[in-house]
Amino acid sequence: MDLKRSFGLTASLLFKKITQGAAQIMEEKVDNKKRFRFIISVCAVIFLSCAFIYLSFAKEPEEPAEPKPIVKEDIYRELELFADSITLINASYVDEIPPKDLIYGALKGMLASLDLHSEFLKPEEYDEIKIDTGGEFGGLGIEITIREGLITIITPLEGTPAERAGLQPGDKIVKIDGESTENFTLNDAVSRMRGKAGTEVAITILREGERKLLDFTIKRAIIKVKSIKEALIIEDSIGYIRLVEFQTKTGEELDRVLKELKNQGLSGLILDLRNNPGGVLESAVSVSEKFLPKDSIIVSIKGRAKEKDMVFKSKNEK
Repeated sequence: MDLKRSFGLTASLLFKKITQGAAQIMEEKVDNKKRFRFIISVCAVIFLSCAFIYLSFAKEPEEPAEPKPIVKEDIYRELELFADSITLINASYVDEIPPKDLIYGALKGMLASLDLHSEFLKPEEYDEIKIDTGGEFGGLGIEITIREGLITIITPLEGTPAERAGLQPGDKIVKIDGESTENFTLNDAVSRMRGKAGTEVAITILREGERKLLDFTIKRAIIKVKSIKEALIIEDSIGYIRLVEFQTKTGEELDRVLKELKNQGLSGLILDLRNNPGGVLESAVSVSEKFLPKDSIIVSIKGRAKEKDMVFKSKNEK
């Protein structure tokens, strides 16, 4: 029997006994008003006291359960499932798969499950990224991204095979050499379109406004991407610079063209960033700080761990 119920029964029995006593006194016709009032008063006090104690216990809040902490052991326990899966594939899958391919595939799936901007890079894919920012490679000459799950052209670079073939911003690449690009990552698409200069690649395009798919066969060439496509004085000493990508040496290149324009009497500047897909963060910061006062915040990065937070400020001394 719990404590609340015990107090309830005790109060009931006690009240019953006292009221029975009071009734017996009345039946015996004891005409003593003071004694009767005393008995009623005691009865009321005992009843109210027991009721108070009962309600106090009834309303006592339960202590909230403490949240279960996440410990490393939980992660390691889940890794057992991963290890068991690799063992099962090695033992039972119809084809023999190299362990590294299994691990890389798992890592790619894990990063892809986070968001659209997280991706695992194999060593050769990372090398491709470094080639991109270096400004020279063999390929078609297009900047691409993923939109609505499709490989999409941001812009064909000027003077490249892609531009000469007639590819346009917004075109969706649905096939490369006859292979569907469904579920392709950016690196999957890039690796298939790049190659030795002089070789050909066939791509199939979905273009808005067209009723059928468009097929293109394009010969690869050495693509030299310049960060700055145009730099000139247009009128009234107003300069114009078209910056198409942030590469490793973009800051240095901008310094050079600004100096040339200043020698021509530069008094104002138009910096054209249209269709610029981005690039190296440090280069973007280097360009920005040329036009901002010293210690101006250009960009900040916040991570889950506080020590990963970064703030880039202008170091412009001018």
